Amino acid sequence: MSVLDELGEKFNKKLKLLEEVIYEFAGERFNINSPKQLGVILFEKLNLPAAKKTKTGYSTDIEVLEKLKTEHPVINKIIEYRQLAKLNSTYIDGLKAVVNTNNNRVHSILNQTIAATGRISSTEPNLQNIPVRTDEGREIRKAFIAENDYVLVDADYSQIELRVLAELSNEERLIDAFKNHEDIHTKTASEVFKVKLEEVTPIMRSRAKAVNFGIIYGISDFGLGRDLDISRKEAKEYIENYLGFYKNIDSYMKNIVIQGKKDSYVETYFGRRRYIPELESRNFNIRSFGERIALNTPVQGTAADIIKIAMIRVYNSLKESNMKSRLLLQVHDELIVEAHKDEVDKVKEILKNEMENAVHGFRVHLDADINVGDNWYESK
Repeated sequence: MSVLDELGEKFNKKLKLLEEVIYEFAGERFNINSPKQLGVILFEKLNLPAAKKTKTGYSTDIEVLEKLKTEHPVINKIIEYRQLAKLNSTYIDGLKAVVNTNNNRVHSILNQTIAATGRISSTEPNLQNIPVRTDEGREIRKAFIAENDYVLVDADYSQIELRVLAELSNEERLIDAFKNHEDIHTKTASEVFKVKLEEVTPIMRSRAKAVNFGIIYGISDFGLGRDLDISRKEAKEYIENYLGFYKNIDSYMKNIVIQGKKDSYVETYFGRRRYIPELESRNFNIRSFGERIALNTPVQGTAADIIKIAMIRVYNSLKESNMKSRLLLQVHDELIVEAHKDEVDKVKEILKNEMENAVHGFRVHLDADINVGDNWYESK
């Protein structure tokens, strides 16, 4: 609780500072949390370009604000304020409310049949949604502390969905890149931007990474352009270059949608089905949504199956070895074990062995990155 109290105090101080900066830009004090008042400040007082006004006022949602980031410095401060306020209410106040006072722990409910992808989901509290993209979000993990004489061992699959995509599509170039331990995003950037590997810049690599992961989810040129803040034409060129190089992925993506429409379902590597009635819809938008599901379900679903297989194997290994260490949590592609300090090396060995050998028959090796710390922040 003390860590949460300290973070809450820190976040509140920063929120107060952000409030004053926003008021200074606005030239007056107002309720930043009121979309109506904020809309008046942004679009009437500061004369920023507004989306169409509705009966309830101007829209000030995140999509609107993202488009206005270059129009006025106040926008970034408002986005930062909202993110921090959400962290404070959802995770600082929210976690405090569910701490078990008998042992100072939180006990999440793990559900196996809620997420359509097959992934285990976490509720009350949702421990899988703690943000990791911001420094403040990552700091919340400091509140999750191992018991005395224990540490947290975090094992995370490396780029598992891209490895699954390489396997399912039988894309030799991607398979070889993983076998040779190449930097996948740099390799993709080299092909997408038609430059030599040594000429790939950090920006190119970052954009190639967005393409790599976007392809898995059937991203459109419009979606990629929005995510990277580039033109739709440029985004389309990125995607075409990618699919032109990884030709088997292109074929796989086309064929899986055709097969999905024929069968009304798609399958993971292990044969788990997901039925997609949207594929038969006459409505273009609904049918397109179904096609995106058909594209990402085999990849995402297979990754979900793998982490669950690994989780069972790790649990059984710990139990069979009569260890004090225990499996605590699964978060997306990572497993977290609370390991007794005398058993850390053995736990690391079990995690690496069971996770990397969870699947037989894959041509692509699964890699698990392992870190240790007294709290979740240090172990990630």
